[in-house]
Amino acid sequence: MSADDEPIDVVLTAGDLDPHVVAARELLHRVSAIEVQAVVDRGTDRSPALITCGRMRPIEVVDDGRTVHLPHTAELDAQPPSLPAVPPLPPIEVDVAASTVSAPLGAIPALAEAVEALAASLGARSVALGFFQTTDDENPLGIAARVGEPVVLTLGEEQFGLPTA
Repeated sequence: MSADDEPIDVVLTAGDLDPHVVAARELLHRVSAIEVQAVVDRGTDRSPALITCGRMRPIEVVDDGRTVHLPHTAELDAQPPSLPAVPPLPPIEVDVAASTVSAPLGAIPALAEAVEALAASLGARSVALGFFQTTDDENPLGIAARVGEPVVLTLGEEQFGLPTA
């Protein structure tokens, strides 16, 4: 049996990662993301943990080589961080071939601010990544943030810095 064939345990807690699971789930709902990922720094002696939270599916946590699923609605003993809310947006207009993105005024910076707030709540060298609906279902807009570093936008295989005003 390969590692890909091993069964995934369903659990009701991710232990010390519960606050980060709650934070990722909170961002997903506050900004209407398709998916939120949190790469949580576990220090120099451990690999980072990966939390993946998507719409209407279990939350996946990979930590120390073990993968577990939590029910999306699991009640965890942690309070969500204060994150900015972004009103529901229409799909972001994209043209992958031309590498263009078009959204309502202020939408992309507001989404980036929310992803940055999640990154700050994760702490240390952790990374937050949110994926957002676009007019091209195959290519969601990704927004990645880490404290002290510029925000990175992804579209397909392309990466861009967030333009400054």
